[in-house]
Amino acid sequence: MEKQLIEQLEAIQSASRKLIAISGDQKKKILNEVADLALAKEIIILEANQKDLDRMDPTDPKYDRLLLNASRLQSIASDMRRVAELPNPLGKVLDEHVKENGLRIARISVPIGVIGVVYESRPNVTFDVFALTFKTGNACVLKGSRDAADSNEAIVSVIREVLSKYGLEDTVLLAPAEREALPVILTAEGLVDCIIPRGSQGLIDFVRKNASIPVIETGAGIVHTYVDVDADLAKAKAIVQNAKTRRVSVCNALDCLIIHKDRLTDLSAIVQGMDAEYAVEIHADQLSFEALQSSYDQKLLIAADVDDFGIEWLSHKMSIKVVNSLTEALDHIAQYSSKHSEAIVSENLETVELFLQQVDAACVYSNASTAFSDGGEFGLGAEIGISTQKLHARGPMGLREITSYKWVVRGDGQVRG
Repeated sequence: MEKQLIEQLEAIQSASRKLIAISGDQKKKILNEVADLALAKEIIILEANQKDLDRMDPTDPKYDRLLLNASRLQSIASDMRRVAELPNPLGKVLDEHVKENGLRIARISVPIGVIGVVYESRPNVTFDVFALTFKTGNACVLKGSRDAADSNEAIVSVIREVLSKYGLEDTVLLAPAEREALPVILTAEGLVDCIIPRGSQGLIDFVRKNASIPVIETGAGIVHTYVDVDADLAKAKAIVQNAKTRRVSVCNALDCLIIHKDRLTDLSAIVQGMDAEYAVEIHADQLSFEALQSSYDQKLLIAADVDDFGIEWLSHKMSIKVVNSLTEALDHIAQYSSKHSEAIVSENLETVELFLQQVDAACVYSNASTAFSDGGEFGLGAEIGISTQKLHARGPMGLREITSYKWVVRGDGQVRG
């Protein structure tokens, strides 16, 4: 497998140069054709997805991430069309000046080259990665998990069917789903220009430790919402419940509710209905446990221990921490945050500004749900991941974040003395 995969990587590196010559209008046309064909082949894609679903326990938190249906395919196609309509990110003059000797020096946006993406369970990522990399003139190496092997094969066959009409089918590679393929990709120096892991902390750690090619890290989402002493109750309830229950398996879902001790009397109202309607299991510290004992389903109320904080639950579970002040809330977030998305609910403008200023995360919110941490919601069309690192890209990564630049120098015979 290793020899064959290296040959495929050599082929995609060579084919990536074809994308430089593709015009923005042609890319738009091709992306819309892929969206059309994905909907036309809905039955084939969903049948393949069902094979993957049949191998997974429906109670597994990853089941929802794996699931495709007609509605989700429509959304995927719509996202692809939005990416198609976005301005061409390539060939932009980012900076330009003329030296005294007449040299004209410009910095121009260009593709990175070949981008590898490693991801777990989520077949929608296959479409998203293709759309964004193709729009930016990058070839892509897709390394999905065995959980979504059939789905990914069906999706990539659709993509390649369209690309083959233009002689571009070799610019997309679906690597073998087996784990043995991953180290080959991670060490493919000169063939893969960067790797982006999307998935569990274990996957991200493995990629970071074993890659010899550049890594753009998309970290796990350990997400907090702090309900301040000056919070509006109606806003707090809506924000907390949306962040926790909208989609529990995504990285921007709420993991830990932090609440000021003077608002403990409102805690029952904030989580009201989350037991009966969503069966959310709450791991509560001592004060919040006592505050919920008479109002929350006892089968779903668990006394928290120290290991219940700093967890990305990815399920209908969350923890609650009671604090005495904003400072304690900030300290708790600093200790347990994965620097993904953090929120405060407060009507005190000074408190809000302190929170926004001092919390170290890619996305920081005031009086809004962390569910908005998403490339589409941020106006990027779609996202290739949410970076929690600070170099190159941070937060949702769209078109601009997967381009590079080169210096173009135009002269007229100048030489350096």
